[in-house]
Amino acid sequence: MIYHNRFGWAPLGLWGGAALLLGAHDAKAQTTDGPGANGTVLVVGQRDRQALDTPNGTASRLGLTPLETPASIASLDGGTIRARGDLSIVEAETRAPGLSSVADPGNGGTALAARGFSGQGSVLQLIDGVRLFPAAGTITFPTDSWMVERIDVLSGPASVLYGQGALGGAVNVVMRAPTARTEGQAEIGYGAQDSFRAAAGIGGPLGPTLGYRVDASYRRSDGYVDRGHSDSVALSGTLSWKPAPTLAVTIRGDHGDQRSMTYFGTPLIDGRLDLRVRDRNYNVGDARMRFRDDRGSLRIDWTPSSAVSLSNIAYVLTSDRFWRDLENYCWVAPSGACGDGSTGTPGTIRRSSNYGIRHDLTQWGDQASLNWRTELAPGVANALVVGVDANLVRFTHENDFGSVEQVDAVDPFAFDPGRFLDTQGIAPRYRTRTVALAVFAEDRVTLASKWSVVGGLRYEEDRVRRWTVGTPDVPVFEKTFRNATWRAGIVYQPRPTLSLYAQYATGVDPLGTLTTVSSGQVQFSNAKGHQVEAGAKWLFLNGRGSATLAAYRIVKTGLLAQRTLSSPVEQVGQRSAQGVEASVALDVVRGFGIDANGTLLQARFDDFRSGGVDYSGRTPPDVPEALANLWLRWDATTRLRARAGLRYVGRRFSDNGEAFRIPGYASVDTTLSYALSPRLAVDLRLYNLFDKAYAITAYGDQQWILGRPRSLDVALRAAF
Repeated sequence: MIYHNRFGWAPLGLWGGAALLLGAHDAKAQTTDGPGANGTVLVVGQRDRQALDTPNGTASRLGLTPLETPASIASLDGGTIRARGDLSIVEAETRAPGLSSVADPGNGGTALAARGFSGQGSVLQLIDGVRLFPAAGTITFPTDSWMVERIDVLSGPASVLYGQGALGGAVNVVMRAPTARTEGQAEIGYGAQDSFRAAAGIGGPLGPTLGYRVDASYRRSDGYVDRGHSDSVALSGTLSWKPAPTLAVTIRGDHGDQRSMTYFGTPLIDGRLDLRVRDRNYNVGDARMRFRDDRGSLRIDWTPSSAVSLSNIAYVLTSDRFWRDLENYCWVAPSGACGDGSTGTPGTIRRSSNYGIRHDLTQWGDQASLNWRTELAPGVANALVVGVDANLVRFTHENDFGSVEQVDAVDPFAFDPGRFLDTQGIAPRYRTRTVALAVFAEDRVTLASKWSVVGGLRYEEDRVRRWTVGTPDVPVFEKTFRNATWRAGIVYQPRPTLSLYAQYATGVDPLGTLTTVSSGQVQFSNAKGHQVEAGAKWLFLNGRGSATLAAYRIVKTGLLAQRTLSSPVEQVGQRSAQGVEASVALDVVRGFGIDANGTLLQARFDDFRSGGVDYSGRTPPDVPEALANLWLRWDATTRLRARAGLRYVGRRFSDNGEAFRIPGYASVDTTLSYALSPRLAVDLRLYNLFDKAYAITAYGDQQWILGRPRSLDVALRAAF
């Protein structure tokens, strides 16, 4: 398949412009050795997380700090992400409180679960505060952690800020930007599974009004299953111009090209994971997956006075995605029955579902906001933001559905993978055009210095049109969704480093994916939800320690169900989740540090009957009810740092009826870093120390996508 880069001019032009400007830059410009103020590649004694008193734009557009925000917000610093060895975005995101991975090849390897809800329709993905629209439940950008400045996680309904599809939470990836002084970083590494990576970036001032940042990353691996090769390239470039202290213009381009591992999971044998097939790949030999994404943005920030500021960002994202796979595998029991209801030759793996799919997506958008701060009365301050959000998404779905089904049986332990069968060809089948328009407002009233009230509202109108290609007698389908959401919270700060808060928020989730809504959903509205949350946030030991605690309950109504096999599909039923999240970060004496978080929740179908089966009281699929992360850090000397991380994910189910259980697991990763010089360090990273065989998620009920086995990587890092 040849990919046509309809947007390749933006990143290429930006990188070329940055290179020309860099070539004209004074060679005598002062450089530093990395992000640390001490100019060393190992910044010992530095906390791994952003402080609670640092302004954060993900949970509020008012520039509030987490201490001032009546919601749960966690931030993962990009430098810490890379130092821990989290090479993908989803690996890093799931270190945050309450997040777990449900990533599989079908959703682009990026889907998450949060607070009892899962998938691209319930956990929103953002780039620099801009909402990404999934198509057919898929998002493929970004994936490379080298480009990340930080990752913010807003837990609970975020529809007031970002629109539908955020009942469980929103995850905002903030990309690297120009810095006030010249900083460069580079890394090269090699490890298990013939894995190789190389990355480099540099940024800083080009003069009194210009700044730049350019980054590039390449990754390659043979994978931890047969025929598991993958490789990727990520590029980015940013130019900032500040012609006046009150005006800033930023242009950015990003490019990603992934050839992902064509691995759709390992089939269970007799209902269990058989370690003899842990490294088997049951896909066909010529399987292929490729995701190509290009993004450009132009941002203008104007601050005419200390009381007023305006911001506008215009952006465009194109995605070309391609799959050619034989995706479903099932162990045939001695009785001749497969777990999926089919039959086959006993003692074999039955392979089926030959799918060829291509996505062609373009998202244009613009977001504008006005901030106004004023004093209403002595001791009473007000901050208000109002804005508009507009998006246009064009999507074409190509597939080979309807071709001859490819079904065969192979020996579980030794087989010829064969080749992909496509008798019809991949061609356009339907197109959609989605227009999403929204107005929003957020306000904060501060009473004296201890009390504040924060509220927000959003009205959104989403119009979807769908055309069937090549079938003129099928009418054009059109559907408009209208939703109003709001939230209100209160914060009490008995002292500047301690906050107690409570919040009520509403949200909406689409029935499936907004951009690919089907004609069968024309009579239904979005599912609705609300959350009640209360918590506390605390900075202590002069900022060397921080702690957060949150308790919540989320209720979602308007689920789609067919009460009996002969009943029509109805929008009925309710599910809920309630739980507690806690985190603590602490710099202890003698160079020791700890970063830990944990989540306990109960997710249930409260009232849900489908296909004649009552699922009330059961746990919804893909939702672990216990999660924990623990990182220990020891700065043994100014040159030597050791890290150890524990990830725990509790048991889950892959079906509505709790018939198919995915066991919980705990894995341990370790890192040892040694500074050969102030500008050069070597890292030893050992993943999955105890070689735990575990499932990241399930692809179907009896097919698990396994995690990486024990692997040792070595990397050399430089700062300049």
